[in-house]
Amino acid sequence: QVQLVESGGGLAQPGGSLRLSCAASGFSFSTLVMSWYRQAPGKERELVATIGRFGGSTDYAESVKGRFTISRDNVKSTVDLQMNSLKPEDTAVYYCKARIWWNGNEYWGQGTQVTVSS
Repeated sequence: QVQLVESGGGLAQPGGSLRLSCAASGFSFSTLVMSWYRQAPGKERELVATIGRFGGSTDYAESVKGRFTISRDNVKSTVDLQMNSLKPEDTAVYYCKARIWWNGNEYWGQGTQVTVSS
């Protein structure tokens, strides 16, 4: 069983930055493909960014490319999302997801609220 705890959400002004972090436990972190998703009010949950097991591959939604950076630390068992040049449309609850690479099982964190407003 994988446990995920997100932190770092909050209020930011347009053009500002926030850094989200997700701490994983209960499983070997290097076996997990990690992703960040977000869900805005009234909208479906959408994939924001994914990072491979050893950090060598990353993928981003078009809407965040060039502004967000996903990274991971396999020693600390954490995955971060650095969010720069924030826009009001980035406002959402952000979720961390882990997928075990060899069996596809998925686990979700509880989410952290990000609000971008002046």
